[in-house]
Amino acid sequence: MSQRILLVDNGSLEAESTLQLRRIASELDARLECRVDPVSLAHSAKIPATELNRRPAELFEAALDRGWREGVNEFLVLPLYVGPSHAVTRHLPSIMAERAKKSLSFRWRITPPLFVAGEKRLAQILVDHIRAEIQPGVPPRVAIVDHGSPNSEVTAVRNQIASDVSELLAGAVSAVEPCSMERREGAEYDFNDPLLAQLLQQPGWKDAPVIAGLLFIAPGRHAGPDGDVAQICRTARASDSPRVKLTSVLGQHPLLIDILTDRAQATSPM
Repeated sequence: MSQRILLVDNGSLEAESTLQLRRIASELDARLECRVDPVSLAHSAKIPATELNRRPAELFEAALDRGWREGVNEFLVLPLYVGPSHAVTRHLPSIMAERAKKSLSFRWRITPPLFVAGEKRLAQILVDHIRAEIQPGVPPRVAIVDHGSPNSEVTAVRNQIASDVSELLAGAVSAVEPCSMERREGAEYDFNDPLLAQLLQQPGWKDAPVIAGLLFIAPGRHAGPDGDVAQICRTARASDSPRVKLTSVLGQHPLLIDILTDRAQATSPM
């Protein structure tokens, strides 16, 4: 029986996101000594191949089809997601279950996302990135910012990571708070609050040095140098206020490879 690992992210229209996905897959391939294909659920196939070293991005279902044609009948799906988003808990399992109905020899399993209860390695990545931005002087405040989610379980993960960061940074910063880049309208999504723009205007935050800890895996439209988070931070600050510093994204830290390696080694296909 032939096995293949699919490292899957949500997808992006930004080339750097796919290039980073490929770098992570290459490192995992070497670490696990098993083929790891970098694929996306959506969007990335629209990136011109000329921006991707003339190698088009591949979407998840297309990679499944290709693997099956190549004789692969065991797939281990490794989600490059922080928490239990609907993509991880609903969409990916649904796709794999439908494929399994077509052949008794089709075997699969999906690993947990990057965060699991009781583990603080994602928080440690953020702490390392935050410490790299701390300058001598007044201890900064830290905003742990994610995209914002319609799923309260994802936001609960963000809040737990922020709590872990606060514990690990005790004494080095003056405050740590979780927040969202954006949210859906309606009281049922209030669990996303506060928004980053609102937090930066609150007393104690408005004129203080702030570091935005990016709970994003890849650069792109949201977390890139000129992305949505950066623009929110610039808009929220008066010209005479300290600028908000942004950390690197999670995918640029070597500890992420350790987490993904552990997820893959702990899970066998069905």
